[in-house]
Amino acid sequence: MSTMKQKDIRPAPSLIEFKGMRFLITDRPSDVTIQAYLQVSHLNYDTAPLVSEGIEVRDLAYDDGTFPPANVVDDWFEILRDKAAHKPEAAVAVHCVAGLGRAPVMVALALIELGMKYEEAVENIRDKRRGAINAKQLSYLEKYKPKSRLKKNGHKNSCCVQ
Repeated sequence: MSTMKQKDIRPAPSLIEFKGMRFLITDRPSDVTIQAYLQVSHLNYDTAPLVSEGIEVRDLAYDDGTFPPANVVDDWFEILRDKAAHKPEAAVAVHCVAGLGRAPVMVALALIELGMKYEEAVENIRDKRRGAINAKQLSYLEKYKPKSRLKKNGHKNSCCVQ
């Protein structure tokens, strides 16, 4: 009797680009997909092969199906400012278990801070990751007020991202 291999229906990693920033949204890395991560500068996952390749790994965990707490948002923008200053050509990879909730929300926040309307940010992400961002997360993004964290002439700690 043969066993059928279940078809993997997860979306492929999705590259989102806007105003010189590049984001790679994906599901949780596996032994099969880990090589794709070696082209980025930051990754929200702790795995030795990435660290050994010089990729900075940060853990910005928060509860599945929710939106990020303020400290996670602050850390996210710190990562993005650092990346813009030191490796502007590199993408920032961000993942959650399926790559449809928490990771897309973090990228949407960055797009909003870069000047995109929340509706456009969500549409842009959903074009590449069908089913991304649940109703609770969508409501959070709708109410999110950008603080010029990634724009020129923002607060004193922001970088200049064009």
